[in-house]
Amino acid sequence: MRLTKQTNYAVRMLMYCAANDGNLSRIPEIAKAYGVSELFLFKILQPLTKAGLIETVRGRNGGVRLGRAADKISLFDVVKVTEDSFAMAECFEDGAVECPLVDSCGLNSALRKALNAFFDVLTEYSIDDLVKARPQINFLLGLDDLAPRPRAALPA
Repeated sequence: MRLTKQTNYAVRMLMYCAANDGNLSRIPEIAKAYGVSELFLFKILQPLTKAGLIETVRGRNGGVRLGRAADKISLFDVVKVTEDSFAMAECFEDGAVECPLVDSCGLNSALRKALNAFFDVLTEYSIDDLVKARPQINFLLGLDDLAPRPRAALPA
């Protein structure tokens, strides 16, 4: 199983916002920090906003910030809104399955068990855990170079 670039950069965007310590983050700054297009980040922003993981603030001094505290956003929260499918095999997909063993196959149950274990592990880790694991994250993302801005109140 391989996660999409959308999920990868969604996690990175959330990490950036968490590391920015309550300040509003701007998409051009996030794009520059990760070397990705702004357009790609704007596309990712939609499902994150809809799920309440990110809030947008419009206007001249606007930007994005976490929709709730970083320790309340699990990796599973991100993955479930950014991944289209968790079909690990044909028998996971909706529709006509050509295998005659689909309802009694050991592979199907083993893969479901593995997928559930994957989800359980993702649930154990928060965006806050990822940020705290990298003490130099602000330096690495160029956040130390940004001019100070008014702080935005973080959601509880």
